[in-house]
Amino acid sequence: MQPAPDEPRRPRRTWGAKFADAFRGLKFGMRGQSSFAAHIFMGASALVAAAILRCSLEQWALVIFAIGLVFTAELLNTAIEILFRGLEAETRERSWQCLDIAAAAVLVASLAAAAIGIIVFGERIYEMIRDSSGP
Repeated sequence: MQPAPDEPRRPRRTWGAKFADAFRGLKFGMRGQSSFAAHIFMGASALVAAAILRCSLEQWALVIFAIGLVFTAELLNTAIEILFRGLEAETRERSWQCLDIAAAAVLVASLAAAAIGIIVFGERIYEMIRDSSGP
């Protein structure tokens, strides 16, 4: 998108500045969010379970994808909540449903992650039981 002719051009940002902004956003998204703390705990638990169960490379990829999916949904939900708080009362009254939709996105991502966990860890547990029972 080109700026209007009378608008001053914004200087190009370096990759370092872009990453710094992203990490600052991650800090803002995580700080003070009790639900994000719960997701971090569950994500760490899933990583520990994947290590204990000696998951394959593909299973690790699925577990990490699921964790990333939930974190991304939670960060977007938090961004929408913060934006919503800055709206005027009249605008908030007309658009409160966006908060519920964003929360639903976190719920869907969490349920998908739980399903991935059940499939991956269930398969590993089944394989371990089958292998330990002998021929």
